[in-house]
Amino acid sequence: MKLTDLNRKGGIGSNSMLIELGDLRIVIDCGLNPKEVGRAATPDLSLARNKPLDLIIITHCHLDHIGSLPVLMRDHPNTPVLMTTSSRMLIERMLHNSANVMMRQREEANIPDYPLFTHEEIDRIGKRLIGLNFNQAKMFRGAKDEIEIILHPAGHVAGAAAVEIIHKHRAIFFTGDVLFTDQRTLKGARFPAGHFDTVITETTRGTTERPVGKSRSEEMIRLVASINDTISRGGSFLIPVFALGRMQEVLTIIHDARKFGKLAEFPIFASGLGMDLADYFDEISRKTKHIQFNRGIIKDLKIKPTPRKLVAGQDPGQNALYIISSGMLVERTPSYTLASGLLENAKNTIGFVGYCDPTTPGGELLAMSPGDTFLFKTANVKAKIKARVERFELSGHADREELVQFVVQTGARSVILTHGDPEARAWFMEQLKEQMPKSSILDPVPLQTYQV
Repeated sequence: MKLTDLNRKGGIGSNSMLIELGDLRIVIDCGLNPKEVGRAATPDLSLARNKPLDLIIITHCHLDHIGSLPVLMRDHPNTPVLMTTSSRMLIERMLHNSANVMMRQREEANIPDYPLFTHEEIDRIGKRLIGLNFNQAKMFRGAKDEIEIILHPAGHVAGAAAVEIIHKHRAIFFTGDVLFTDQRTLKGARFPAGHFDTVITETTRGTTERPVGKSRSEEMIRLVASINDTISRGGSFLIPVFALGRMQEVLTIIHDARKFGKLAEFPIFASGLGMDLADYFDEISRKTKHIQFNRGIIKDLKIKPTPRKLVAGQDPGQNALYIISSGMLVERTPSYTLASGLLENAKNTIGFVGYCDPTTPGGELLAMSPGDTFLFKTANVKAKIKARVERFELSGHADREELVQFVVQTGARSVILTHGDPEARAWFMEQLKEQMPKSSILDPVPLQTYQV
């Protein structure tokens, strides 16, 4: 097998990998790097462009995995795209939203490359997107070679899959983004036990030590308690969320807490793509039973749309809960603008419930201390940190120890590291070399082809 990481800078961003098995050429994922703009945000697709492409496989619908898919499909107009049935129900809505965001960014930040694709282009590619049920084997034939593909539940987010590829009695396992623990809306990963010849594993939480005594259920309880405390002190609570997955889980947690009398009455504001996706989650829940979500909770909670005119540096003073994107406080998003107004009031709380890249505003804020001054660059606001800034361990990614345990039990001859910052990959490299001394552990250099 030949393998090339097409992610220009490695790390976490424009995730995309080219796999060559005999005469078959396959790309797994084709994302967009949220920290870059224009063409620099896409994978380097030149190596995929030089020959015909037989198949594209999508692990899940977060934009760092699908945000450049229409660009790749434009280069290869006859290549089918395989994903889970649930992802097939979500992917076009996610891409249409991305096109809208790029059009807005073109105007606001003068990015001439945007949009990378249009709404019309998304509509045209729909017929090439194929949904496959979990654990259902599908044969795929090239001119000479044949492979068997099985998608396994990976937890993480609705539709997320690990990819098993069998080629000439050799089994290759690509974890994708994975969470083994059950979420409130979604069961955890269900991976097959036993041997694989090659494992390609994510490494997102390689620098995050498993928290002692912080189970997911205990963190949900702590989140609800912190919200109650903030509201009782006359403050507001901001939960920055990813639109796909984390918002729906947080809404369900809040609904359960209120249903069982554990959460006080106060206004709740939420809007944007995450609320729109609630309809899709409701449909997936009814049609596939893959997730547990009922859109009726939005009505039960009497959720109001987030005020359209959030003013940077200004506290709305609503004594309310805000559940809005982006999850990492990316610049020019509603959560970024609102945080700039909440941070200087000691009554308020900003509570992170997912992974934050250290170089994003969310990651930078989490690394600072009370009393420090935080600069919201694009909002032109300097704010002294007086509000509480908390992290709740509700990540959509597996603990590093769990991933190492899974990889070790496979007895894989080769292990390839992906989807992690350099420090995270270094931790995995050290652990796997120690625990799998007879295996080859590879941290691939971007755009370099390896024979595995």
